[in-house]
Amino acid sequence: MRKNAEINATPVCQVRMQAISDAMSLLSGKWKFHILGTLIEGNTLGFMDLLREIDGIGTKMLSKELQDLEMNNLVSRTVMNTKPITVEYSITEYGKTLSSLIDELANWGIEYRKSVYEKGNN
Repeated sequence: MRKNAEINATPVCQVRMQAISDAMSLLSGKWKFHILGTLIEGNTLGFMDLLREIDGIGTKMLSKELQDLEMNNLVSRTVMNTKPITVEYSITEYGKTLSSLIDELANWGIEYRKSVYEKGNN
């Protein structure tokens, strides 16, 4: 049986842990999964639509998180030629690759809530 230090030192483990670190860094924060999940379900939404859909997020935080997601090619921003100017956001093809991850996270959360509820009622 190998010790933990030896397991973590393998090249495969180092690559895997770096990939997890990269993903967590990119998707960290309270709101990114909310935004991505909303755009995956809603396709294309305006800024105010997103603000209404994501309970509890403020305008500054939504703007910052959208900029981060756009910079990382997960969300696209389209400025419409309207008066007043309208901005729409949609999930990119690359962002759609997170769909199964978001579904699994949601399923895990549902099961977790059920287990906590069941423990509380026993």
